[in-house]
Amino acid sequence: MSTSQFFARPHLADCVPDLVATARGDKKATLVIQNAKLVNVCSGEIQDGISIGVQGSRIAFVGADASHMIGADTKIIDAAGRYVAPGLLDGHCHIESSQITPTQFARAVLSKGTTGGFFDAHEITNVLGLPGLRLMLDEARQTPLAAYMQVASCVPSTGPDMETAGAEIGPAEVAEAFTWGPDMIALGEVMNFPGVVYGDEKMIGEIQATLRAGRVADGHFTWPVDDWRISAYAAGGITGDHECVNAEDVIERVRRGMYAKMRRGSAWHDVAESIKAHTDYGIDTRRMMLVTDDRSPESLVDEGHMDFVVRHAISQGVRPVTAFQMATINTAERFGVARDVGTITPASFADMIILDGNLADVNVVMTIAAGQVVAKNGKMTVELPDFEYPHEAINSVHLTRAVMEQDFVIEAPIESGELTARAIGVRENHVDTKEELVPVRIENGRVALRVEDGLSKLAVIERHKGTGNKSVGLVSHVDFKVPAAIATTVAHDCHNVMIIGNSDALMAKAANTVAEMQGGIAVVTEDKIVKLPLPVAGLMSNAPFEQVAEQSRAVSQALYQAGCTMNYAFMTLSLLALVVIPELRISDIGLFKMTEQGFVKVPLFVEEQ
Repeated sequence: MSTSQFFARPHLADCVPDLVATARGDKKATLVIQNAKLVNVCSGEIQDGISIGVQGSRIAFVGADASHMIGADTKIIDAAGRYVAPGLLDGHCHIESSQITPTQFARAVLSKGTTGGFFDAHEITNVLGLPGLRLMLDEARQTPLAAYMQVASCVPSTGPDMETAGAEIGPAEVAEAFTWGPDMIALGEVMNFPGVVYGDEKMIGEIQATLRAGRVADGHFTWPVDDWRISAYAAGGITGDHECVNAEDVIERVRRGMYAKMRRGSAWHDVAESIKAHTDYGIDTRRMMLVTDDRSPESLVDEGHMDFVVRHAISQGVRPVTAFQMATINTAERFGVARDVGTITPASFADMIILDGNLADVNVVMTIAAGQVVAKNGKMTVELPDFEYPHEAINSVHLTRAVMEQDFVIEAPIESGELTARAIGVRENHVDTKEELVPVRIENGRVALRVEDGLSKLAVIERHKGTGNKSVGLVSHVDFKVPAAIATTVAHDCHNVMIIGNSDALMAKAANTVAEMQGGIAVVTEDKIVKLPLPVAGLMSNAPFEQVAEQSRAVSQALYQAGCTMNYAFMTLSLLALVVIPELRISDIGLFKMTEQGFVKVPLFVEEQ
């Protein structure tokens, strides 16, 4: 029996006769959990002495005594008074950003208590188009996860006049993807929020295609929430948004009927401030969700996944049961699948976790997915099959030629002296950047950087279509203390080759290293190269997640040794080419600034007033 058959998730209508017969006791349960302390996210209470009867992949019975449905072949689990909660759901996640394939992602998170998620695969879609999205869906379907996919809405995130992606998605592609099945659940985050507010035909058309298919649309709104534009965005049919960095962001979204998603990724720590909408201001949590938006492979190993986020929310003063609601039933209700996932109730899928110790510790010791035990004590108990990727998915880096040292020269409008330039100011543990105006030395008509200047060059080279597009800018607060460079094909969202460094020679070496690997990350100093190969679309490795975590840890350590000491530095650096995040970004076409009017291309050098 294949894994996809073993963890089948049939439609409820097909299961009703067997579920009802099992609840009566006429058909014996396949699994019974006894002596559970049930975390009831429907009623917001803890119930002692509960038994749960399962038939196949769904729950047939929840009550005090399930002895009437126990037969000779029934598997019995004695919870021994421990907490049993619904499996955790991630309401906003890009699997590719964990640098592992859906199969390896499932292995990494199931043992942590995540049994499902709502995955926006816009990373691979920017590289491979709809075929890339279909690969993610097909692979996720053969795992035990309740994996719901979202159709990428912004490929590219803005438009071809601002950045070059490997594909383009429009209303027709959105409509096509929704024919693939009910697990194509929603339109992914609509990052071109100016396009929605000011009536861009393509963006409005994608939302209309989504609504006509009976799906919901997710948002990404980074303008201030204290004016009319947030209402215009919501009027466009957007009903969920993860760009909440403080309490006001949450409150204003909830007031307009949106689900506010509060994220605690590896390198963006927004829950502590955004959760105050509830803990300080008393906002009802029914439309508040906990999400990751994303976690690096080593943080999955070291800290956890949704279990870590729930634990963190509790530490901020959230009642434990409420925190679980924000990672289970609230998330399921947001996407319209609460009949299937997010609760431990009759007819729901049997996705459950058993926890040891205090509920606030979120110490997952057993994970049950689709009625089967898949993990115990942090280890998977089932083997997942490999997934085979086609040639085009593992040969996606197409440069016109080898990268040369001269590609990173920044020509200046003067022969020598000093000019004021725009630098992208990186902020640790935040997704946004600041535009910083910095003095730069000019020698022989070129920008001349020294290590002690605290600046690095930042370049993006188009890698999908062989256009030769290239732009070079400046970035601050990377803080390399020695000659160093990092190159990567993980450069949200178009995922061209991005290079950061303070040595043109090392930048060229790093760029050529990732091109030779057909994607990945390379940190280069004068004495060594540290590599993380990511051959699947230049975004993911299909190696065991434990191995990828160690390779990612080596990248982090190499950056640290070179002077870049930010928390999970790569996660932050990988966002510097994402034009739709304030305040200043770079693409293969140039430098772009977020303004009140939208995205505006700006020159590197600031004209003197």
